[in-house]
Amino acid sequence: MHTLYARGTMKAEITAAVGFLSRFLRIKGHVNDRQLQTFSQSLQDILNEQYKHHWFPDRPCKGSGYRCIRINHKMDPLVGQAGQRIGLTIQQLYLLLPSELTLWVDPYEVSYRIGEDGSICVLYESTPVVTVPPPVSVTAAPSGGGPSGPMVDSHISCKEELMVMGRTSPSKAYNMMTVSS
Repeated sequence: MHTLYARGTMKAEITAAVGFLSRFLRIKGHVNDRQLQTFSQSLQDILNEQYKHHWFPDRPCKGSGYRCIRINHKMDPLVGQAGQRIGLTIQQLYLLLPSELTLWVDPYEVSYRIGEDGSICVLYESTPVVTVPPPVSVTAAPSGGGPSGPMVDSHISCKEELMVMGRTSPSKAYNMMTVSS
């Protein structure tokens, strides 16, 4: 038996990510309610457009790097674009948002990490809707035999994969030596 994931929308995940980022702007108090609403709607529209061909509910980790919002020594261009729509400069956004932020927007889960060595926290999590197609009647086994049992479908989030596989960049305490000739 083969299970399939119903093709999900990304509305809930994008709403969670946008709400998280918008709270930082609201907390700092440098934007009014209208600007905050415009920023939120702009970022939602930008992310919907950006992710529409990179959303794979049946394989949530596929495209995860593309959907990762990252603020470090560089402002994420999508966040920067939404900020500029309300008149904020990149420098102003740096003052309003965490200086080291990674935000993963994946099917069924939105998680974040503040700081390179920070804990990964989940903002939004849902369970995939699984459908089972009708059984196919088989009258004879193919030559060479078939699988020994049903296919097992495992769902591991991108955040869990990162925690299992470890970090992809060195911590700040990591000393790097370069050699040049």
